[in-house]
Amino acid sequence: MPKRWLQIKGDPSVRAFLFQQERQVSLFDENIDKLHRIMYALATRKGVFNIKVHYSSSQLSCWFFDDPYSYKIYVKEEVFESGFLDSFPTMSYEGRQPRIDRHGIEPIFDEFKRLRLSDEQIYLRSASINRINGMIGMNFSCDGSHYIEHEEFFRRLKEFGATNEH
Repeated sequence: MPKRWLQIKGDPSVRAFLFQQERQVSLFDENIDKLHRIMYALATRKGVFNIKVHYSSSQLSCWFFDDPYSYKIYVKEEVFESGFLDSFPTMSYEGRQPRIDRHGIEPIFDEFKRLRLSDEQIYLRSASINRINGMIGMNFSCDGSHYIEHEEFFRRLKEFGATNEH
């Protein structure tokens, strides 16, 4: 994994038409605050150590501490159904000390929301947090990917268009 920040440019044909596209509102966009509360609960109480949100297609990919070699996919309305969180047992990381503590998650989600909703053409398509190794992954509409350690992410927010830092 990168020590600080790895930026990968994707398909040049996607970048060529960047300003001819516009973000379409997804189910996850319409419920982004509720989505982030659910993701927070999964990451702090339900044993998820790595969570990836696909905002554009409204899906969550989760890796659980008790089964790290298999990821689970949850799509669209399923994530918001009554009893969704209750269907998972309460789990901890069993002695592992996450590099991203529970207080560090919400500020990351706040930035994900800003990166998703603040621009109609250059926007966050998907993002992930790995609490154990402290890495954040982000994929943007310009087909660019970023992998960055969470503390470095907050030090470099202005490069992601933020006007103030946490």
